[in-house]
Amino acid sequence: QVQLVESGGGSVQAGGSLRLSCAASSYAASSYRFIARCMAWFRLVPGKERERVAGIGRDGVTTYAESVKGRFTISIDSAKNTLDLQMSDLESGDNGTYVCAAGGIRPCDKAGLGDFQHWGRGTPVTVSP
Repeated sequence: QVQLVESGGGSVQAGGSLRLSCAASSYAASSYRFIARCMAWFRLVPGKERERVAGIGRDGVTTYAESVKGRFTISIDSAKNTLDLQMSDLESGDNGTYVCAAGGIRPCDKAGLGDFQHWGRGTPVTVSP
């Protein structure tokens, strides 16, 4: 069974930065590039629909939610086998629990929530005014 574990969340002042990481492990050795056609970060907020903040495909092409373009950067660290999300110029709208996910069904530009087979537990992010 594949397990995804996030880290790096916390509290930060508006305008500050945070770097989130998602480590993958399973009963068999694997990498994000090998096991998934799309790796993504989602943001969960009570009362709101789960939103895909950023995604990256096997080809390295990235996609971002309009609200975070120019401020967030998603990447894969091959050496550490982690999915990272560098967040800058944080604002109150970025509050939420950030969850990483991996999907092997469809590429990022076609993937819906049901196409992601593995989900982490999430790491909370709080931005103070």
